[in-house]
Amino acid sequence: MKPASLPPSTTRSLQEELDALRLENQQLRADQAAQANQQAKEDKYEQSQVRFRTVFDHSPLGNKIIDSDLVIKQVNPAVLAMLGFEKAEELVGRKIIEFAHPDHKADWTHLQESLWAHKLPYFVLETCLIRQDGSSFWCQVTSVLFQDEAGELGYTTLEDISERKKLAINHKRLYDAQETIMHLVAHDLKNPINNIKIVVALLQSHAGVLQIEPGSAQQDVQKLLTLANQSCETANVLLKDVLYLGQLESTRLETHRTDLNAFLQERLEVFRVAAQEKKIALVLDLPTETIHVAIHRDKFGRILDNLLSNALKFTPADGTIKVCLQAHEGHVRLTVQDTGLGIPAELQPHVFDKFSTASRPGLYGDTTTGLGLFITKQIVEMHQGQIWLESTENEGTTFFIDLK
Repeated sequence: MKPASLPPSTTRSLQEELDALRLENQQLRADQAAQANQQAKEDKYEQSQVRFRTVFDHSPLGNKIIDSDLVIKQVNPAVLAMLGFEKAEELVGRKIIEFAHPDHKADWTHLQESLWAHKLPYFVLETCLIRQDGSSFWCQVTSVLFQDEAGELGYTTLEDISERKKLAINHKRLYDAQETIMHLVAHDLKNPINNIKIVVALLQSHAGVLQIEPGSAQQDVQKLLTLANQSCETANVLLKDVLYLGQLESTRLETHRTDLNAFLQERLEVFRVAAQEKKIALVLDLPTETIHVAIHRDKFGRILDNLLSNALKFTPADGTIKVCLQAHEGHVRLTVQDTGLGIPAELQPHVFDKFSTASRPGLYGDTTTGLGLFITKQIVEMHQGQIWLESTENEGTTFFIDLK
């Protein structure tokens, strides 16, 4: 006996109900998966918040969050300690600029404009803040812009740099005092040294000296007087450099567009006679096109004077000094190359130091002050340029200067 078959309508109804149950089951699984995923995200966010709070609260640096109006939204214990407060509620909602030293309120305005108006990703400044008890301290402020539900906020760290600032100020005062004393001494020594030179010159031609017997004794006296005169010359060169250095540090650099080809030709004429006397070839290599650069003529001339004087001191007879000007990779490059003694590798890192220990007597008895190349480097940098050297002992030295 065959089982009774269901009517087609009933079969369709059961199938539809089965399909509906499947869909409902799929939706339920999807909802469960979405809920689990959401819970995982919330758990992950909660974990990240815990990590953030741990780092934020326990950092030795002052951490705070400010909004675009400089209102404090959140602070850590280090900020409370810096400003002399106990509870975060005493600071949250107030503007950080309320605690700025009167002379430094503009610092926070600058920070505000840089981050929220000009959209810089971060901003760093050194400023002075006032504690609750009225005392002040220096701090370095670093603020980083980030996006939050409440808008763009600034995550800001405060580092107390009072001791470092005090040390820097004391060093600056000491340096200024030393520089002032050095320049005063250098200026006041010029007259006594010139007087000694005059006395030496008088003694060299004085009848009493010319009548010293025997002749060998007179020669010894003349040698001593010559040494005294040379020492005065050396002292004068040193004083000249020291006074020039003081003038260099106290004056503003005013540059003018200059034909560097013509400038070099004119400046080298002064050295051609000295080069001929020492039997040294002085070569000037200029490009066919004229190169113009904004320079201070007198100070830039001092660069050439120092480099060429050095080259003449350390280049033997029959050697060559070559000055070359060229356009190089978007810059203007000036080189002064000699075939002289070269500079030992261990001395090369110190040639631009102030009162450099790399200074050495020249081949012709010339002495150096240890200031020439230091001054040269200062002037190059005042022109927004760079200077460096390449040197090999017994082969020669090349100084490179790149100007924008």
